[in-house]
Amino acid sequence: MKAFIYDQSYEAILNTLTAWGEPSYRADQIWKGLYERFWSTPEQFTTLSKELRKKLGDEYAFSHLREERVLRAKDGLTVKILFRLPDGKAIETVLMHYPFRNRQDRHTVCISTQVGCAMGCTFCATGQMGFQRHLSSGEIIEQVIYCARQLAESGQSFTNVVVMGMGEPFHNYEATLEAIRRLNDPKGMEMGARRFTVSTVGVVPGIRHFAQEEIQANLAISLHAVDDELRSSMLPINKKYPIREVLNACRQYTEKTSRRVTFEWALVKDVNDTPQQAQQLAHLLRGMLAHVNLIPLNPTEKFAGEASSEERAKAFLAILEENGLSCSIRLRRGIEIQAGCGQLASGSW
Repeated sequence: MKAFIYDQSYEAILNTLTAWGEPSYRADQIWKGLYERFWSTPEQFTTLSKELRKKLGDEYAFSHLREERVLRAKDGLTVKILFRLPDGKAIETVLMHYPFRNRQDRHTVCISTQVGCAMGCTFCATGQMGFQRHLSSGEIIEQVIYCARQLAESGQSFTNVVVMGMGEPFHNYEATLEAIRRLNDPKGMEMGARRFTVSTVGVVPGIRHFAQEEIQANLAISLHAVDDELRSSMLPINKKYPIREVLNACRQYTEKTSRRVTFEWALVKDVNDTPQQAQQLAHLLRGMLAHVNLIPLNPTEKFAGEASSEERAKAFLAILEENGLSCSIRLRRGIEIQAGCGQLASGSW
């Protein structure tokens, strides 16, 4: 089986070209073709000789993602893509458009890091399907390249990448961080690290490791409860890494990086949306460099819970704000095509 070109570092490509007797500047040409021009076949690399293009095609596969189906929300602002991988497994990626009247439009791609997920969060469609395998760094990267290519066709470019799709990024830590580093590489795409947000259910060793990385990507934590009993019933990983340990790791992260942590809170009617829980959450996060992102629950087939009403969501928000916390209610997007937070599952098509 051919090596996947998006799994290759710049140095690996340079070493291959050196072994072929090619000058080093050819590596720059290939890197720019991949990460600036988003070329998808060896034939497009017209800056190279025909012989070298053939060698590249013989040595490397240029895609692992086969677009199988695309769903668009009625308003046209959310697009979900089902990709089939070489081994027959599938993942989903979401592209979201945020048009603004008086400033530049925003385009955000939500990418996956695994096929399925081992965390088993009860309200998440990906968790409900179980874990199948990790994605390689190149398979993570190609999701971004695909969306960049789509936007470039209309003269646009994406502004943010959220690592919030299928999978737990810190369960596939090395591949996830390698993908971010490569997309951040000044020789290629040069996407600013602050435009990335990595979301975790609270894998404490991953949070601590992430704090040591010399990269300014953002961190988001799926919290959803203020007591261990409730959180463990929603997020089984809490039995291994309880709330106190997660928050201690987050404090270490903010002390080391001086960067704010976003805490995600899926509002479930009559479960975690009461005024008392809002007060407890405010107390729990007091003094932390934090932002709370409230997310009315998105429906999934195997979870019976319902989303909190708009009235209860606003009341919860008001209590957090009264206690001095930065917070917001996430705009629900793509719910009718199962593209919202917690709705991605490659078996749902």
